[in-house]
Amino acid sequence: MDKYVCQVCGYIYDPAEGDPDSGVSPGTKFEDLPDDWVCPVCGAEKDEFEKES
Repeated sequence: MDKYVCQVCGYIYDPAEGDPDSGVSPGTKFEDLPDDWVCPVCGAEKDEFEKES
């Protein structure tokens, strides 16, 4: 599964880890995150993330 990087603060969303503090279970693909999910570090919206190369 691809990791995604927040272009605002550099946070990396790793699907293997999920985002437990926001109720996102490990194994959740970035594409499957709720539309209202935001970066847990800076609050940027999903469209501020890019696939890690």
